[in-house]
Amino acid sequence: MGYYLADGIYPEWATFVKPISSPVGRKRQHFVVQQAALRKDVERAFGVLQSRFPIVRGATRIWDQKTLHNIMTACIIMHNMIIEEERLNGEVEHVYDGADEHVEPSHTPTPTLQAFAQRYGMITSRQGHHQLRDDLVEHLWQLHGGE
Repeated sequence: MGYYLADGIYPEWATFVKPISSPVGRKRQHFVVQQAALRKDVERAFGVLQSRFPIVRGATRIWDQKTLHNIMTACIIMHNMIIEEERLNGEVEHVYDGADEHVEPSHTPTPTLQAFAQRYGMITSRQGHHQLRDDLVEHLWQLHGGE
């Protein structure tokens, strides 16, 4: 299950990695610094993709993870191709076509209600949130070369 770097306004769900409000100890302080820096990078990059590709702004809960991965990969590739073309031509265009269009996703068969409820329970797990964050604190500390 994937996760999102989030700020303090999000709920304590297993899919959100929120900052630690009062970090105690070097491990947790290191985590807070790293999480904030990465979250800002992701927010900037995602903002660019949202302004260029309306499909990225749409509702995503109805799509499965593979479809979302394919959509994001395609948008990133197209964005990079556009940037490369603009650089080659000396153009820098920041007005994106279709930025105000409404996008209707195609609907594929949805999972059963039971499968949906089970997945929703995993996503909204407060215990899962704390376990993920603790695991990431340890992982980042090990990458940092901590004791």
